[in-house]
Amino acid sequence: MSLGRFSRLSMMTGRNVQAAVNMTTGVLKYSTLQGSSSKLAGKVAIVTASTDGIGFAIARRLLKDGASVVVSSRKQQNVDDAVMKLQTEGLKAVSGIVCHVGKKDDRTKLFDEAVNKFGGLDILISNAAANPAVGAVLDCDEDAWDKIFDINVKSAFLLSKEALPLLRKRGGGSIVYVASIAGLQPFPVLGAYSVSKTALLGLTKAAAQSLATENIRVNCLAPGIIKTRFAQAITDPDASRDIALQSIPMQRFGVPDEMGGVVAFLCSEDAAYITGETIVASGGMQSRL
Repeated sequence: MSLGRFSRLSMMTGRNVQAAVNMTTGVLKYSTLQGSSSKLAGKVAIVTASTDGIGFAIARRLLKDGASVVVSSRKQQNVDDAVMKLQTEGLKAVSGIVCHVGKKDDRTKLFDEAVNKFGGLDILISNAAANPAVGAVLDCDEDAWDKIFDINVKSAFLLSKEALPLLRKRGGGSIVYVASIAGLQPFPVLGAYSVSKTALLGLTKAAAQSLATENIRVNCLAPGIIKTRFAQAITDPDASRDIALQSIPMQRFGVPDEMGGVVAFLCSEDAAYITGETIVASGGMQSRL
């Protein structure tokens, strides 16, 4: 092996070791900062696709900050498990219900759950997403395209419309869409998915403008690469992980609880003058000027 090649290998190994250290210390540091507050006391929230990953972390953080929360997903067992886990942590103001966001009857039952269990609705977090296609955008077939946009965009639009009467009844509220950094900087292998997330950025801007005078704020979270089941193909295999980390200045992947903190901020009075914005939480990945 040449000296130059050895030097490059040593540098790469050093970066990998440093990335592992950064990931560990970053997660530990975040976990020590978490606690409970009352800044969302009296608020009622719905979080879709919230029995795992980012959605579950958002629900947990809203509960810790004093909100009552309805969690949901497509499978009853997942709902039951999530509710039990949260209650075991002492977060009792939680309820759960099955909801496929693409089905009108399920969405109706979701809102009814918030009203019947907690008396209304103040916060809607639209987190559900699908990605049945991998590849360049113009390689996506029509059926996959339709499913991606039905779940990722159309359901967010319909949930917002259906939430409005409840938010107006409370004199205002907050809507947060969970998009992706891919909506700002498309991922080549997630072409159609990236475009759907770009659409959410537009929905955020348009809805925020029309609802601003009603004290209803609309914002968006664009996560980078987060350690979830959805991102396992990137974060788990050594080769793809190393390539991905090279694009992240913080040299680590995010964790779901960090996304929960951003959403809790957007729903709180700390963000009372923020609407129509997209917050990128990506460890410094390039997204825009």
